[in-house]
Amino acid sequence: MTGKIKKIGVMTSGGDAPGMNAAIRAVVRACAYHNIQCIGIYRGYDGVIEGDYKSMDARSVKGIINKGGTVLKSARSDEFRTKEGRKKAYDSLTKAGVDALVTIGGDGTFTGGLIFNEEFNFPVIGIPGTIDNDIFGTTHTLGFDTALNTVVEAIDKIRDTASSHNRLFFIEVMGRDAGHIALNAGVGAGAEEVLIPEEDLGLDRLLESLNRSKQSGKSSSIVVVAEGDKIGKNVFELKDYVDEHMSYYDVRVSVLGHIQRGGSPSCFDRVLASRMGVKAVESLLEGKTNFMVGLLNNKMELTPLEKAIKGESKINLELLRVSEIMTT
Repeated sequence: MTGKIKKIGVMTSGGDAPGMNAAIRAVVRACAYHNIQCIGIYRGYDGVIEGDYKSMDARSVKGIINKGGTVLKSARSDEFRTKEGRKKAYDSLTKAGVDALVTIGGDGTFTGGLIFNEEFNFPVIGIPGTIDNDIFGTTHTLGFDTALNTVVEAIDKIRDTASSHNRLFFIEVMGRDAGHIALNAGVGAGAEEVLIPEEDLGLDRLLESLNRSKQSGKSSSIVVVAEGDKIGKNVFELKDYVDEHMSYYDVRVSVLGHIQRGGSPSCFDRVLASRMGVKAVESLLEGKTNFMVGLLNNKMELTPLEKAIKGESKINLELLRVSEIMTT
């Protein structure tokens, strides 16, 4: 089963996400199970170039499944974007005897791995780790579920204040290009409106919606806004617009920011990471390369890296419809 692969490197790259440590642990222990050496690579592709490696065994990853962030650190590498940088990376891996890579990250991570494989025929398998859930080929990326729980908990607490003071809160959540966090958290927290990049509600329709909420007897409202929403230049412009046209509301803004990235991963993310890590290692040992491991129909499936990068992660239309009904 193992073929030519005797040593696998594992790394994290790009933005951190809860569940990355659980995935690292799964890769290391899957390697140990199959009697394969595992090398932890620090600081993403910069660490690959510089040879910042550490041998890892089953005991070296104890106690990390519940930790947020990544014990291997993460970074974005400008040097790896150059052919010279990638050649240094290849030479470094070859010198260390590393035969294949498991890369945990998002689009940028997978793009780097794809190019690296094409140039040097180096086996690569990707694990999707990003809270935005914006990667094609999986219903859930690592960290998405945890981020949702963090956002919903924060909104629940903000609603207490909104209700106490008859306030309208615009709550901005992460999602530059996709509204998965905003839509799911908005439904889960009972928001009066959800603004996402995929659906241009428009300022007039937003006011109509808020007016309906007011007329139905609501004295406070929560509007969840994805940071990539196109209605205004930013969430503060939305606040100013509502201030101007709805003076009876005391309008406030809360930007949740990087609090969404941190924290102990949920049980769902820990289990998902464990499944993905095992699937990644075993796929490499079966001779597969240039694939991303993903969750589809509750099964671990492989999607070509190129398709995962170029494919569009579409918003859940059924959930969007539920959101519209719930905000009535």
